[in-house]
Amino acid sequence: MDLTREFAVAILLDTSGRLLMQLRDNNPSILYPGKIGLFGGHREADESFLECVVREVREELSFYIPPERFTPLSRKSEPDPHATGGNMYVEVFVARDIPARELQVTEGALKVIAPVEVDGLKEKLSPTALFALETFLGTHPRED
Repeated sequence: MDLTREFAVAILLDTSGRLLMQLRDNNPSILYPGKIGLFGGHREADESFLECVVREVREELSFYIPPERFTPLSRKSEPDPHATGGNMYVEVFVARDIPARELQVTEGALKVIAPVEVDGLKEKLSPTALFALETFLGTHPRED
């Protein structure tokens, strides 16, 4: 049996170029409670990673971003720290010019930061968000 968790996440930038991120609920039953993460989630068996990120962003922000607005950035596969013997695979996308005032976050809260603030928030970021943002900002090698 394949123990691979697959998910897609989005780096979203508002109309001013600021990062739109998710301040995760401080609930111990979720992964990375209280951390800052990206919007996205687990891929369903019948959908592509692009379809997954479009669906997840719509569910989490109550805002539809069409697939053509997402640009693939990177992907990463590694052992899953939350499943013994399992792996995780993530695809990262970028969408720009998102109107922050039109978003209604359904899980956690919206956290808006300037890209230059990422270095000071590293300890508060989820591992996937850290990898994606360092790749986006050019401080981490792409794992394509």
